Amino acid sequence: MRYQEFIERVQQRAGLSSFAAAKAATRATLTTLGEYLTGGEGLDLASQLPQELAEPLHQQPPQRSKIFSLNDFVQLVGEREGAGFEEASTHASAVMSVLGEAVSKGEMDDIRRQFPSEFDHFFE
Repeated sequence: MRYQEFIERVQQRAGLSSFAAAKAATRATLTTLGEYLTGGEGLDLASQLPQELAEPLHQQPPQRSKIFSLNDFVQLVGEREGAGFEEASTHASAVMSVLGEAVSKGEMDDIRRQFPSEFDHFFE
């Protein structure tokens, strides 16, 4: 999937009013996801994405200690994109949904295994 198509799908699913807002939500979610993933999964994920989407996954080494729960994850996404908790949750869910379409099922399964069950709705 190409970068523009990815962002447009996020915009549509999250109900965002602009491409720029969808881009910010995507970057915030992927940056937070990259901090959560361990064992090289962030790099594996990045290898299946266009460069513009892969960049946030390359920038930060895994710092899982920052994220302990779904609330922590969503709060970090919200802080990064300047959105409230409910908005950030909706946006992150949209990004994860599109991500599931953009990469292989095996890669999404590998990512899913790193999250506790409270994240299940992000992977449906």
